[in-house]
Amino acid sequence: MELAPFHSKEQNPVSGTIIAEEASSLMRSVFTWMFVALGITALTAWLFANSGLVGLLYTETGMSGLGWVVTLSPLAMVIAMSLGLNKMRTSTLTLLFVIYAILMGMSLSYIFIFFTGSTITKAFLVASGMFAAMAIAGYVTQMDLSRFGSILFMALIGLIIASVVCAFTHSTRAEWIISILGVILFAGLTAWDVNSIRRMSTYIEADSDMARKMGVYCALSLYLDFINLFLYLLRIFARSND
Repeated sequence: MELAPFHSKEQNPVSGTIIAEEASSLMRSVFTWMFVALGITALTAWLFANSGLVGLLYTETGMSGLGWVVTLSPLAMVIAMSLGLNKMRTSTLTLLFVIYAILMGMSLSYIFIFFTGSTITKAFLVASGMFAAMAIAGYVTQMDLSRFGSILFMALIGLIIASVVCAFTHSTRAEWIISILGVILFAGLTAWDVNSIRRMSTYIEADSDMARKMGVYCALSLYLDFINLFLYLLRIFARSND
């Protein structure tokens, strides 16, 4: 869906104030749900790793059948939430998002097994700082970043293809380059998504059912930006410690 660009608001102070309040309301909803989802994911991952349940997903020979289900289910849920956004109730969309966060926590529980606590902490802190900086930049800029959407999307497709090829070649150098490009890409996507949400708020009525739905759905986009940013940084820091 094409988003309407910002227009000058200085000519109508009252309208500008209302729009600013609607933008703030939507952003609060988005970040609240994003932080809730991240908390659920982190807690689930920690519980699975420390209780030994991670063994149900990953075995000595590789990923188990349950592991594949847990890994692929979030993708199916994202597609379902995207296609059913207009028809789903807000409560249904919210429930799917919570289940999605739990499944992601289960699939990411391996990081507590394969990475040290200091590496995970360092990656999380750097990811948090980068995410915050890019989110603020995307929110405060008066530039319409929608023009970069197609470029970022093509870059994402290229990154996915490169990652698949790298998985078969097992090239350490390629993995390093892909990790760096992944950090750059998802930092850019963070700014782009926040900018898009801010512009979206100009035509979504505050406290409406659609506003509540978009608060959850947009939180999913930023959640994925942060998770991917964190995982790519985790790989970089882990290799730096080798």
